Amino acid sequence: MKVFVTGASGFIGTAVVRELIGAGHTVVGLARSESSAEAIHNAGAEVLTGSLEDLDILKQGALQADGVIHTAFIHDFIQYAKSNDVDKAAIAAMGEVLIGTTKPIIVTAGTLGLPAINGMITEDSAAINSRRSSEAAAMALAEKGIHASVIRLSPSVHDKGDKGFVPFIIQQARKNGVSAYPAEGNNRWTAVHRLDAAKLYRLAIEKASKGARYNGVTDTGIEVKRIAELIGKKLNLPVTSLSGEDAIKHFEWMSGFIGFDSPATSFKTQEQLGWKPTHIGLLEDMQQNYF
Repeated sequence: MKVFVTGASGFIGTAVVRELIGAGHTVVGLARSESSAEAIHNAGAEVLTGSLEDLDILKQGALQADGVIHTAFIHDFIQYAKSNDVDKAAIAAMGEVLIGTTKPIIVTAGTLGLPAINGMITEDSAAINSRRSSEAAAMALAEKGIHASVIRLSPSVHDKGDKGFVPFIIQQARKNGVSAYPAEGNNRWTAVHRLDAAKLYRLAIEKASKGARYNGVTDTGIEVKRIAELIGKKLNLPVTSLSGEDAIKHFEWMSGFIGFDSPATSFKTQEQLGWKPTHIGLLEDMQQNYF
């Protein structure tokens, strides 16, 4: 299968590209810069030059491939609404050229903040009024008959080279001289190893059902306080609870996310796709690679 991958040079996308090629697929990766193009080429994939805002380029990539994996997102949490609008338009553009075909498109979303069912976020937990529109955009494609499905990733997709939430929390601990957690710190954070996530994308492009929602979750619920305690131990810093303005000042843009209690499972995903995560969990990965 020839797969068009957006975000192909990113932290998750590079692992997806390697996973696809290792399974015998060919890959065309979207590159918005020379350095991105070089990374994609060196990974063994073809390069299509453009950005998420180049809708004609996105249509070309989707039209010429047998399937699409959309991992790209502009991670600007200061202008999040704008990033979300760009993402929504990109998904719609790629989906438009897939109407009347059986080509699959796998869209990336997240589990953070989804409604729980009997205390846990499951594949049946639908995104309602979410700040990120990617899941709703994918489901809208499926309603049009397009073979669209969604992978909802854990907030922490971890491995060496991670530049996401956990490295930012570590950075803030170093900067402020304290490892903090919000309120009681008993809200739960999920995680998945990057290589396990890459395998999930590959299985989804091969097997996904139309309109399906898959959860990229292996650590089903780590209390945020445990993350803060590990950071404090590794950096030899005091560990403390922060609330209100103190928490906002410490966590900055992440203060809007750090307090979510979002335990989640992936039982249906594992059963339906034959996905079997095999890599280490977040706390062990932090111990080995994050300091």
